[in-house]
Amino acid sequence: MDPEQDGIELQERNMDGFDNTMEALLPTLHQQRTYDYVLVADKVEDQEHPKFLKQVAFIDHLRKKNMKVTEIFDKYRYLLKVSDSCNWSGDRKCGRIPHSTRIRVVHYILHHTHINTGENLRELQEKGVFEATFCLHEMNKQKVLKQKWARWSALCSTQPVDDVRSYFGEKVALYYLWLGWYTILLVPAAILGVIVFLYALAFFNTSPLIKEVCESDTVMCPRCDKWCQVWQLRDTCTYAKVSHLFDNEGTVAFAMFMAVWATIFLELWKRHKATFVSKWNVFDWCEEEEELILGVVNDPDCHPKEFRHSYLRSTLVLVLVTLMLVLIIGLTQALVVFRVVAAVVLSEGTWEFVRDHANTVAVMLGAVLHYITMQVMTRVNKTVAFKLCEIEKTQSMTATERSFTVKMFTFQFFTLFSSLIYVAFFLGRINGRPGSYVRIFGKWRLEECHPSGCLTDLFIQMAVIMLLKQTLNNIFEFIVPWFKSKFRRNTTKKLERKSGDCNKNACRKEEKRGHDPCDICKLHDWLRNYDLNDVNFFSLFNEFLEMVLQFSFTTIFVAAFPLAPLLALINNIFEIRLDAIKMVSLERRLVPKKTNNIGIWTNILEAIGVLAVIANGLVIGVSSDFIPRLVYRYHYGPCANGEDNVHCMKGYINDTLSTAQITDLNVRKDFFPSQLITGSGFNVTQCSYKDYRNDVDYRLTSQFWLIMAVRFAFVVLFEHVVVIFKCIAAWFVPDSPMLVKNDRLKDKLCRLKEELQDMTYRQSTDV
Repeated sequence: MDPEQDGIELQERNMDGFDNTMEALLPTLHQQRTYDYVLVADKVEDQEHPKFLKQVAFIDHLRKKNMKVTEIFDKYRYLLKVSDSCNWSGDRKCGRIPHSTRIRVVHYILHHTHINTGENLRELQEKGVFEATFCLHEMNKQKVLKQKWARWSALCSTQPVDDVRSYFGEKVALYYLWLGWYTILLVPAAILGVIVFLYALAFFNTSPLIKEVCESDTVMCPRCDKWCQVWQLRDTCTYAKVSHLFDNEGTVAFAMFMAVWATIFLELWKRHKATFVSKWNVFDWCEEEEELILGVVNDPDCHPKEFRHSYLRSTLVLVLVTLMLVLIIGLTQALVVFRVVAAVVLSEGTWEFVRDHANTVAVMLGAVLHYITMQVMTRVNKTVAFKLCEIEKTQSMTATERSFTVKMFTFQFFTLFSSLIYVAFFLGRINGRPGSYVRIFGKWRLEECHPSGCLTDLFIQMAVIMLLKQTLNNIFEFIVPWFKSKFRRNTTKKLERKSGDCNKNACRKEEKRGHDPCDICKLHDWLRNYDLNDVNFFSLFNEFLEMVLQFSFTTIFVAAFPLAPLLALINNIFEIRLDAIKMVSLERRLVPKKTNNIGIWTNILEAIGVLAVIANGLVIGVSSDFIPRLVYRYHYGPCANGEDNVHCMKGYINDTLSTAQITDLNVRKDFFPSQLITGSGFNVTQCSYKDYRNDVDYRLTSQFWLIMAVRFAFVVLFEHVVVIFKCIAAWFVPDSPMLVKNDRLKDKLCRLKEELQDMTYRQSTDV
């Protein structure tokens, strides 16, 4: 755009393999033109062809809007001034129009221009009228960002958030600001998680529970049908040691710490964010009013899209969301069936190691299959969430983004955590007992917990999913765009050579003097941007979704995996640079968006904090052996019975076992005779299993009901105590620093005085 001319300049090049038209929307400052936006379309020779006619019609509609820098941005600044919420803005006061603001306004006008047929730019692109639209990277600023930020050698350096904001806009800058703050706050969580792990490791060989397992002569019942034989409890000595690393007293304190940490992190983030949005003059920014302002700039006769609510549409969306969640949970149950069947098939295999560890291998295979299911369902969830937003017919783009984010996160959360919830709270608790096993379709026995405890299964699931998800996602997230960019770059190098060459040094000197570069240099720059990977709304959304889901893993089931914060910390250190390199060097420039927060993600993070309290309370109280050990120590153990010079936990392992008599007809039906022969060739007449049941009639003992009561009492107490600490932490840490609040007060006072002076001046002029 030119202050004296239409803001649309048409550049055409006829080249083999790249015969298309580029439309550049540009403001001009002094003598040098800065190109902001490019439209790419196939060049059509036939002037009667529908594509050609629509291309001309779209450009004509842009010309009719009289796109001139001075007129458009004078309107934009004036509307900012009179806006209720957007008047505390840097764009209103700055002398030179920020490049990011120009791109944002041009982007809005482009995507809200309709030709006579009612088609907009998106629909024209879908029909092939235009091939691509993108805003251009600024080579000088891009080079600065690469040197300061978007390189692997800057792995541990601070982020130039202000530079990122001036180039990519506040929305992208706040994402990196949040990610950097989250990474910093992970440091104390990771350190404490390692301390808890080392604490367990320190008592690795002295624990009486591990010693009791490793020296036990107890014969355990077969863990599966047909091929599983009775086994010695001491065979699980190694697993018992591993289980002790994350199922100990330290994990209780760590889970409480992480629940409070989530709240402190959010409160400190709000303060940290307030400092920057105040410095950027967007503290009171309102996205809805921004859309109204851009709408008026685009079309002075526009009408607002009114708020509407339909109970029928809301009911339909609610029903469809419920059906989608049922489908996702159904897939989780399918994974359970897979693990059961896989355990049976593996136990019948020829590999001795796999046959002996069939259940463990089945759990690990289930975790891998769960990861594959997550990748497939991510695409399905995205499509469904979009369709649901279309049914809702939201009032603005901002409202659509909020609605889509909530739905997509909900679907992804259930996709990721349904399997973990089953392992944490249902596995091994609904499978029955010898003589009365629960079977799928009356054929396959439901899987049992790992011999060392149910928490081991949850630990395996968490470790596999976190390592696979983070590692593979980062690899594909970087490698795929890199290969695409290299492939496209090699193709268009030929086109650059065919388009001609120029004296680059002379061109650079002319640019420094404020003159336009030559047409060949412009075309080469456009081609370089065209070669980069395309970006859209999902580019930043996917990064946020990935990190918020990681935050869920780090907090919700951290009691079963104390090293989760450490893994998250290591991942995030690389994630920041990976995203920066991808965004600066491998992708087209994102359209700069103005905002003053991370939007609905803040509410989602707060909801995750609440879920973390509930889930960790249930994991410690229900899934782990913390409560049974506590009850045994103070009610059934040697110390409770007044014995001296004996460890209080002696005999605990035998106390948790019940005995099944092989002479019982129902028990005998569940096992083949070959399963009841020990490795030394002896036939067993009884075997043990983990439960609190009477050895005669198999009824649950009073100890079971006491432990159950204490479990629920602990969950209630844990959640209330942690919630109180969370509330105190939220109250104790103000959302905004006092300096920010005082600066805002002074700014508002100055604006009021300016308005009063303007009014006085106008009145005196009228007189």
